[in-house]
Amino acid sequence: MKKQIILSLFALSFLACNQGKKPAEKITLMKYPDTQKDSTTDNYFGTTVADPYRWLENDHSAETKAWVDAENKVTQNYLSQIPYHDDIKRRLTEIWNYPKEGTPFKVGDYYFFTRNDGLQNQSIWFIKKGLEGKEEIFLDPNKLIADGTAAVSLIGFSHNKKYVAYSVAQAGSDWSNIYVMEIATKMKLADELKWTKFSGAAWKGDGFYYSKFDEPVKGTDLSAANEFQKIYYHKLGDLQKDDRLIFEDKTNPNLYFGAGVTEDERFLIIYASAGTSGNALHFQDLASPDSKISLLVKGYENNHSVIENIGDRLLLNTDLDAENKKVVLVDPKNAIPKNWQTIIPESKLALENITTGGGFLWASYLKDASTNIVQFDLTGKKIRAVQLPALGTADGFGAYKEDKEFFYSFSNFTTPGTIYRYDIARAESTLYKKPELKFNTDNYETKQVFYPSKDGTKVPMFIVHKKGIKLDGNNPVYLYAYGGFQVSLTPGFSLSRMLFLEKGGIYVQPSLRGGSEYGEAWHKGGMLDKKQNVFDDFIAAAEYLIKEKYTNPAKIAISGGSNGGLLVGACMTQRPELFKVALPAVGVLDMLRYHKFTVGWGWAVEYGSSDKKEDFNYLIKYSPLHNVKTGVNYPATLITTADHDDRVVPAHSFKFAATLQEKYKGENPILIRIETKAGHGAGKPTTKMIEEAADVWSFVFQNLGMSW
Repeated sequence: MKKQIILSLFALSFLACNQGKKPAEKITLMKYPDTQKDSTTDNYFGTTVADPYRWLENDHSAETKAWVDAENKVTQNYLSQIPYHDDIKRRLTEIWNYPKEGTPFKVGDYYFFTRNDGLQNQSIWFIKKGLEGKEEIFLDPNKLIADGTAAVSLIGFSHNKKYVAYSVAQAGSDWSNIYVMEIATKMKLADELKWTKFSGAAWKGDGFYYSKFDEPVKGTDLSAANEFQKIYYHKLGDLQKDDRLIFEDKTNPNLYFGAGVTEDERFLIIYASAGTSGNALHFQDLASPDSKISLLVKGYENNHSVIENIGDRLLLNTDLDAENKKVVLVDPKNAIPKNWQTIIPESKLALENITTGGGFLWASYLKDASTNIVQFDLTGKKIRAVQLPALGTADGFGAYKEDKEFFYSFSNFTTPGTIYRYDIARAESTLYKKPELKFNTDNYETKQVFYPSKDGTKVPMFIVHKKGIKLDGNNPVYLYAYGGFQVSLTPGFSLSRMLFLEKGGIYVQPSLRGGSEYGEAWHKGGMLDKKQNVFDDFIAAAEYLIKEKYTNPAKIAISGGSNGGLLVGACMTQRPELFKVALPAVGVLDMLRYHKFTVGWGWAVEYGSSDKKEDFNYLIKYSPLHNVKTGVNYPATLITTADHDDRVVPAHSFKFAATLQEKYKGENPILIRIETKAGHGAGKPTTKMIEEAADVWSFVFQNLGMSW
């Protein structure tokens, strides 16, 4: 009894200590590492540019590893002094811990779906025979590596629905190995394909086409440029060395190649791209033994994709002469654009994606950055607009020709991924699975506003906050965006973000130019020499929020990852007084050398290249690394990256952090958090996601003056 009373008193004491915690009044910031500088310079068309931290590009050197350890020590020391750091981690763990299930899809007699009990590092692939069948584990990534850093993707099913090819990526790297499993027996075959990156498995008969780079020189696999990607055909049971080379271009090392096969195995389609947008299409009629691979659509100015074939014709989704895209029917034997037959004409709305299922076409349009689904027949006749549960993001429309139904997911800022079952004949959606959150989302509201950018362009922006919030100009704001590569930011749910909203924060998501929210014109308005428009859009978003009394500069945190990391880096160096906290994550921060690492060359179609004088002239003006000035009071900055990021190599973040720490003399912390056994973000295990989120939110709360 006495022991119970003591424990109860301890519990009350613990609760009292955890109520109303305020940010630390003063944190002792350890001395930043003395980062060695050298005399490295480059000459760009008569302009000498210093690069004193070039040595940090060597991520395998003992010197770089020592610097990483020293920087992480400074960062962790700072974070450990934040009074509510552990409380934030506990709350994140609590709200993260609920069952999550992926959208099921049918392959033959079987349904596949993922499930995570709550805190498992990787979601497990399940299978069941029929919707009411017994659920069985199909693939458990958590058993591949003890620390949960192996990620599994199912990348292609054989057309007889007997086999599935799947890829395994480790520690966050883009490199993956491909394996094959027999579906009915769950037996893994002996096949193993190495050094694949960004590859699917396009089946034909008893094998499949896949994309592969040459094996890199040992020790350079996470940084060296990847060149001369090729398409191979792998026959089940063969060794990889015996795979048949199908397609390559010996004259151009900087091309991506991907393969697809139509559902009836009639056509092989090869996608060729010089970068992240714009492509050429090649095809082969697999029904004709003597056919060769031929050009279908020349590149690389426009975007084209094959939806499916109708007999000996091909349905294409294209933006040629249609910036919002259209669907055309093409005769491969007479494929010049003037002979294309329009099936679905261009709309005022941007056509984001189009799929097939049940013998119909399912077109996903964007209306002010929210999903609209329209069903067409194969002749382009509109059947109906699909009624979605609310404004938000829907994904998963599509199935095999013979299917009568499919499942799709729906989410928005206050609705976690909810799964619906769609009956094609009845045009009815019925609720299939709704996650049970340990969080009440009914207390929050979302609105969309339109604000003017610097040049007068109207930009849409979502604002999410608690109901009844006061617009007194003093609310903490988390401003997040991307703005590039045709990526559209639509309403989506984030567990981590709910923690910020719970404590009175406002989440803001503008749809900047560079994305495809309004089609290719919107994308082109924020690329190459017009990239500054993206930064202006983001800066104008902050100015709008201040003008409308949502917040003030001392209460704004800006965040973005990858290309969004570039966005944050550019804006914090252009308008440092406008923001209090900057969170550039895995960012492209050295705009003069990004194209020299891994697949960075593919981004030149978006950014331009410093190898060209006209491109250098605008890149140098906004490159975050090259626009850090001495003595400027930059926002409190937490740069995040990872040692296995072979998409945007960590050298970007290393050099940016070293430069900021060297030149900044104010009191705001300039920190870098470098994760181990993690990459650009995909496949990151739950434990690492929670740890990183706890560190980032602690930093935000501390520097925005938020209480816990």
